Amino acid sequence: MQPNTRPQFPRIDPVGLDGILVRFADTLSEPANRAALAFRAALERAGWDGVEESATSLVSTYLRFDPMHVDLSALSGLIHSLLDEQDWYDAPLPDGRRLHRIPTVYGTDLAPQLDEAAQAAGQSRGQAIQILSGTQVRVTTIGFAPGQPYLGTLPPEWDIPRQTALTPQVPVGALVVAIRQLVLFSVSTPTGWRHIGQTAAQLFQPSSETPFLLRPGDEVLFPAIERGAFEALKSDPTGGIVSEVLT
Repeated sequence: MQPNTRPQFPRIDPVGLDGILVRFADTLSEPANRAALAFRAALERAGWDGVEESATSLVSTYLRFDPMHVDLSALSGLIHSLLDEQDWYDAPLPDGRRLHRIPTVYGTDLAPQLDEAAQAAGQSRGQAIQILSGTQVRVTTIGFAPGQPYLGTLPPEWDIPRQTALTPQVPVGALVVAIRQLVLFSVSTPTGWRHIGQTAAQLFQPSSETPFLLRPGDEVLFPAIERGAFEALKSDPTGGIVSEVLT
């Protein structure tokens, strides 16, 4: 997938009285997500006076500023200058990213919509598990619930729609799929995405100094495990997750 026509983007939009949103596209693509992540890292390095925090969504970088310390037009000028420094759609991803291997049981009564999702993607159960467990995906953003990642993108055949009805509840650690993306739930919640895998991951640990396990830009693999191995991991505080720093 390619980024939207470049003349439209990047675009700078004010958000309320103390926010600015730098948009790199209006739909998800790898280059636009890369641009959002890389640009936020550059903002953090710049350390401009009056900027109080920054964050990313799928294809945008947000910053909040103190309007009593810096005005919108001056800050917009700094952003324009930073945008002009390079092609952010082809920028290196930030340092310090990690690769996480999160053991996942696919299907069974724990994740009952694997076959339905595989059929929608035109694949057998075995083909689906092979692709889902072997595709390294990026944490494109954190949202909806504390520490909850959206991950992508999967191969084109996984551009399957959301359900027309809600599943009343999926548990913490549920892996769901739609529109070439995966979501790993940090909370128990209703969802319109198909529940294809189950993990023992505890993504949100509020008592920890680093309460969110995953960060935007991290990479994730969901290797397949058997039901028995999953049951053993339920008593493991790490959920069997193995992490390493990407170089």
